[in-house]
Amino acid sequence: MPDIFSKIVIFFTFVDVLNKLILSFMSTFRQRALNEAAMHGNERYFVEDRPISSFFGVNVFDREKMRRYMSKPAYEAVVSASEYGTSIDRSLANEVATGMKTWAIEMGATHYTHIIEPLTGLTAEKHEAFVTVKNGDVFERFSGTALVQQEPDGSSFPSGGLRNTFEARGYSAWDPTSPVYILGQTLCIPSIFVSYNGEAIDMKVPNLKAYQALNKAAVSVANLFDDAVTKVTVNIGLEQEYFLVDEALYKARPDLALCDRTVIGHTSAKDQQLSDHYQGTIPQRAMSFMKDFETEAYKLGIELTTRHNEVAPNQFECAPKFCEMTKAIDQNMLLMTVMQQVADKHHLKVILHEKPFAGVNGSGKHTNWSMQTDKGVNLLSPGKTPTTNLQFLAFYSSVLKAVHQHNALIMTSVCTYSNGFRLGGNEAPPAVMSVFSGSTLSKVFDSIMKMKADKSADSGKESIKLVNSIPEIFPDNTDRNRTSPFAFTGNRFEFRAVGSSVNVASVTYVLNAAVAEALAEFRARVDKKMKARIKKNDAVMEVVKEFLTESQDVMFEGNGYSAEWFEEAKKRGLKAITNFPDAYKNYLTKDSEALFVKQGILSKAEIEARYEVLNETYVKKLQIEARVIGDLCLNHVIPAAVRYQDLLIQDITGSQAVFKAESKDLCKAEIDTYRKIAGFINNLQADVEQLVEARKKANAVPDIAKRAKLYSTEVMSWMEKVRYSADHLEMLVDDELWPMPKYRELLFF
Repeated sequence: MPDIFSKIVIFFTFVDVLNKLILSFMSTFRQRALNEAAMHGNERYFVEDRPISSFFGVNVFDREKMRRYMSKPAYEAVVSASEYGTSIDRSLANEVATGMKTWAIEMGATHYTHIIEPLTGLTAEKHEAFVTVKNGDVFERFSGTALVQQEPDGSSFPSGGLRNTFEARGYSAWDPTSPVYILGQTLCIPSIFVSYNGEAIDMKVPNLKAYQALNKAAVSVANLFDDAVTKVTVNIGLEQEYFLVDEALYKARPDLALCDRTVIGHTSAKDQQLSDHYQGTIPQRAMSFMKDFETEAYKLGIELTTRHNEVAPNQFECAPKFCEMTKAIDQNMLLMTVMQQVADKHHLKVILHEKPFAGVNGSGKHTNWSMQTDKGVNLLSPGKTPTTNLQFLAFYSSVLKAVHQHNALIMTSVCTYSNGFRLGGNEAPPAVMSVFSGSTLSKVFDSIMKMKADKSADSGKESIKLVNSIPEIFPDNTDRNRTSPFAFTGNRFEFRAVGSSVNVASVTYVLNAAVAEALAEFRARVDKKMKARIKKNDAVMEVVKEFLTESQDVMFEGNGYSAEWFEEAKKRGLKAITNFPDAYKNYLTKDSEALFVKQGILSKAEIEARYEVLNETYVKKLQIEARVIGDLCLNHVIPAAVRYQDLLIQDITGSQAVFKAESKDLCKAEIDTYRKIAGFINNLQADVEQLVEARKKANAVPDIAKRAKLYSTEVMSWMEKVRYSADHLEMLVDDELWPMPKYRELLFF
């Protein structure tokens, strides 16, 4: 008997040693990542020991540099093209290109590229060398033709059927409204991108066309108050939220690396409950990164003014000063690139996904939107005189009209797949449109809508007196409402529903088109009343009242998260976005088609193409995530859980050998844990199989819209079930055996 007992002890000792070796091997990947992360410090890599003003915009070919490197005619041609959209003569284009090349080479540039914004939502670039060899001579060359137009491959970008794979030709063309700059050793030229047949296959073309439509309509309304106005610009300020994660931990999470979000992962015991991270002291490692990317941004002329901790752990925000829309959007796209490049130096990863971690706040890109005349007047800022207040009411009521008329379409413009995880959560606006105006303006609007339609000679006095009674709006007498997707904040609207990862042009072209349509209708109604011999101010006031009355259903001052509001919104005819593939159909309605086609922003074919791309992108992103979650569960989660079961069964078996019948009570916890793990493993295995079948079923559907709908319902439903089991296993399996970094490790430096 002693020999048998000794053999049992030796056997289990051997098994224990073997398991420890296996355990050590299994934990190496995660532990190595944690060890590597612990070694990363707070070093700076882009230090400028001089005032920001001394290097701000050094890498931008701005107007001051244009004056130095171009003749006066060439300079004026570029300014005219930028300000008024005029074309640049070919001979002058050559001179402009020569000036750019000379400056760029002096700055160390060796290549140039057109920066385009395809329907991927990202930027794209193809670099061309300045160097040319001819007859044995080597020199740098950059022609006006190369500046104005390039020919990147147009077949591999999303086009929604506008291009076939074998039709490769596409054209990029310089957009002079946005500054040229140097990034690294490349001269970067912001550009539009169209197909061989001229269809828009980028984000920028429809945005510029909608901008033109808004400018035209806004000038016509502004001329009612100041006939010297010749141009109206849209200014936007983009508040960029993002997460920072250590590079080593990021690479140890296949879902972060491939999807930019964690498709599985149990919440940390401590995350944002105490609100201690929000606007708290910025961690030193994050601060070092921020200072470096801000330095690089300043060199590129990006006027960053704000940085702070956001609500979730390791979540931060930066914000530039507002500026002209095209420039602001291009700079935001550039900023996202710069942030990621600088983060690599700091062994960090910038995560721009709207919801990378379940259970904590997601990230948005709050878009502050306003209009300004070429006389410097903010058209959304109430004034102290009857005329300026009347002008403010005209433009404010037109924006309300636009948002009400196209509420579902405007909300649909923010419906990217990743933003779907954020919308409706308590950190983001609900997925139903409303406009918050504040108590002061709400009372004024209510008074205007209650005015009697008096056609007497004194009716104008009543109107003007009412307009004159509007107080100047200061930040402290107009509260903010974070539950409103589209809130007025004193002199601008804040579109809070925009996602953190998007190209904002995908949103602004819809908003600008809607406002342009409303402003054109405003002017038409005023003109009609003036032809009926109604005085101008009275006519304006009557249309303001009409627009407010017609749009009052979209005005809401309460809690946008409440269940009561959703019921009320439904009664008002406001559509809640509950399923994104269904929402995409809002692009195809008669109202939407009229909005884009009549104003020359998109053709019917281009609208349908964007609809196809939206559905296709939705399917592909969800398809990738479904594959990743299946891989993680089958190749990472289940093996780790089984390994822990082996340890448990070894302990139970050893106890039975030594303690016989008593072992049942002694090992109750181990036995219960084993059974729980077995149940979750079985469920996980079965649910992954069902997920695969759901994907196959959806992939067999030829219609992309129907396929997207199946992915959004059946595939996503099975993904949620898979995650449920995986996250519970994370809480049961030995921590040392769990193969991937956990939330508590990812969210805290």
